[in-house]
Amino acid sequence: MKRAHAPAVLCPCGSGRTLDACCGPYLSGAALPPDAETLMRSRYSAYTLHNAAYLLATWHPATRPASLDLGEPPMPKWLGLEVRQHSQVDADHATVEFVARYKVGGRGHRLHERSRFERVAGHWHYLDGEISATP
Repeated sequence: MKRAHAPAVLCPCGSGRTLDACCGPYLSGAALPPDAETLMRSRYSAYTLHNAAYLLATWHPATRPASLDLGEPPMPKWLGLEVRQHSQVDADHATVEFVARYKVGGRGHRLHERSRFERVAGHWHYLDGEISATP
C-alpha cells in the first residue's frame, strides 16, 4: 500500500517554489538568508504563517519591538508580495522596495514600503521602512 504524500505547499513569498525549497529553511533556522531581498521574502512568509519568533529574531536590535502579537484583531489575510527593487548600498546595507497585498474584513489593502536592512555580525536584519502611497 502506498502512502499518500501531502501536496507540496507553495511559498507565500510568491517565488513559485515550494516552501521547503524557498523560505522554509530560513524560517526554521536551518539556513541564513544570503541577502536583504531573501530576508524580506522570508519575513513576508513569516507574517503569513504567524511566525513572530522569526520576525523578532530578524529585526535589527536597535529597532526591534519587545513583542509581536500576530493574532491580534483585525488579522490580515495576506494575498501576495511583489518585490519591486533590491539595492545593495554597500557590503552591510541594502534596501528593498515591495508591495504586499492583503485584506482585512473583506477590504483590500496594499502596503508599499521601502525597507532598510543591515548586516550585523554576518546576519541580515530588517532595520526600518518608509511606507508610501501605492500607485
